[in-house]
This record gives sequence, structure tokens and C-alpha cells, in this order.
Amino acid sequence: MANWNDPNVAASGFGANANAMDQAVDAGLRSYMLSVYNYMGSGVLLTGIVAMLAFNSGFTASMIGTPLMWVVMLAPLAFVLVLSFGINKLSTTAAQVLFWVYAGVMGLSMSTIFINFTGTSIATTFFATAAAFLGLSLYGYTTKKDLSGFGTFLIMGVVGILVAMVINMFVQSSALSLAISVIGVLLFAGLTAYDTQKIKSMYFYVRGTDFVGKSVIMGALTLYLDFVNMFTFLLNLLGSRE
Repeated sequence: MANWNDPNVAASGFGANANAMDQAVDAGLRSYMLSVYNYMGSGVLLTGIVAMLAFNSGFTASMIGTPLMWVVMLAPLAFVLVLSFGINKLSTTAAQVLFWVYAGVMGLSMSTIFINFTGTSIATTFFATAAAFLGLSLYGYTTKKDLSGFGTFLIMGVVGILVAMVINMFVQSSALSLAISVIGVLLFAGLTAYDTQKIKSMYFYVRGTDFVGKSVIMGALTLYLDFVNMFTFLLNLLGSRE
């Protein structure tokens, strides 16, 4: 019969259980984050494939200057709003389908970059963005520093960038455009690290619940947006125009 007053026995049992629990949590977290990255990476790949097919087929050129162009440009925003505000009402399968459709529609929207920039500069910028994203996301995942304090600042910065972009639609300032691109790259670089840490922390709230699948989709969507926006601003900054 076990002696509950024996500290050696108690410590041994507790330590073994704690170690097993830690290992289970670590394995679950790795699986969770891997799923997030898989969805995010697949979404980026789908967007790229659709963008190239739309451009090569002539669809992109045919929609320029037509009402369809505005539909294609604004449709991704509608999908993001549905996923962001309706995720609690959606099933996991519905959220997955919406994510894939969103990535495809985003490809149609981004196909115009092949008209404005050379293929070489697009490819170079993509790989530069991918390298930066991997480094920043790895930092957000591994750092012990709490990045939550930067969240409000970064989000306010994004709002400021959106306002500046609207203003620049009317003033057409090259200096303002340059500033927007530089600040945009820095903001989404910071958001990549911040969002990765937030997604990692979210796992501990949703593990063991039915919301895990939805959380994976929302995490993938968040990182997808960080990647695409960082790529877009970096392309505007460094890309060679046709």
C-alpha cells in the first residue's frame, strides 16, 4: 500500500504525471501550429496558382475597367468579414470551405500584379517575403517576451495606413506612396510575430474543445493576411514595373 506521507513516493508520482502532461501539451501545440501553417501555406499557394492562371488566360486583362473588377477587388473583404464575425455560427467544414474560396478569390484580385510588375521582381519579392515571414513567425513562436503590448500600436498603425492609402488615391503623391509602403512592410512584419504568439497562446484556451478546428482556420487566415500584405507592400517598394 502506498505511503502518502513518503515525500519520495509522492514527488516521483507527481513528477512523472507532470512530465507526461507537459509532453502531451507540447505535442498538441506542435500539431495545432503545424495545422495552422499548413492551411496558411496552402492558401498562399492556391492564391498564387489562381493569380497566374487568371493572368495567363486573359481573364485579368478582360476585367480591367469593368464592374467585374470592383466585384473581384471587394469580394475578399466580404469573405474576411464573414469568417471574422460569423465564425461562432459556422461549422468547421463551412469555415474551411470559406477559407479556400477566399484564397481563390484573392488570387483573382491579385492577378493584376502581373500587369504592373515584372515576373522576376514578383518572384524575387515573394521569396524575400517568405524568408522574412518564416524568421518573424519563428521569433513570435519561440520568444519569451510578451508581445501583446504591441498589438494596439500595430492595429492603430494599420488603420492609419488604410486612411493614408485612401487619401493618396486623390492626391497621388509618390512620396506618400513610398512612406505607405515602408511603414506597411514594418507593420505587417511586426504583426507576423505578434499574431504568431497570439495564435500559440490561443491553443491553451481551445484545446480539448470543439472550437479547435475553427481556431486553426482563423489562425491561418490571420497569418495569410500578414503574409499577403507584407508581400504587397514590399512589391510596391522594391518591384520593377512593366
